Amino acid sequence: MRYILASASPRRRELLSQAGISFEVIPSTVKEKITKTDPRDVVMELSFQKAKDVYRRVCSSEKETNQLEEDITVIGADTIVVYRGGILGKPADTSEAYDMLSLLSDRTHQVYTGVSLMMCINKKESHRIFYEKTDVTLYKIAKEDLRAYAESGDSLDKAGAYGIQGPFAIHVKGINGDYNNVVGLPIGRLYQELTALIPS
Repeated sequence: MRYILASASPRRRELLSQAGISFEVIPSTVKEKITKTDPRDVVMELSFQKAKDVYRRVCSSEKETNQLEEDITVIGADTIVVYRGGILGKPADTSEAYDMLSLLSDRTHQVYTGVSLMMCINKKESHRIFYEKTDVTLYKIAKEDLRAYAESGDSLDKAGAYGIQGPFAIHVKGINGDYNNVVGLPIGRLYQELTALIPS
């Protein structure tokens, strides 16, 4: 089986590697379009757009050259942070990062990750889409700590303006759900899905 990760995220690459899955990276270049409102539907929709984009690019080019001989699974993923129904994406700048973190301080929010698997097995195409949700509670964070983290630049490429696996971990009071889901990929659920769907 040839696995392709449709993401340039170093965190997702690390999680897949830790799971012992051999894969290649072909980041999606699709312009994401949100047509849903429920956070669960949003992450599944976005992850499917990414997986579909890479799947079509790889399969189209290889079919044209008769190189599509190996079974393929493309893995697309998208993560969002939600507070009181509002979606917090990646901050545009340090000021927006500070505002997001201030909103989350001393409160509980949700992290959703949608995962889409697009497969061609024995020349038959199929797909599977799912999501995971994790509740994250933060301690009350001092303004100077918020400012220091926002200005560090670590928050700028992360949904909700923080990464749970980095320096921000000192502000996490607790989680309810899959920790790796917050990092960016529910690797346990992903492995179970792959095991169930792909013949050994």
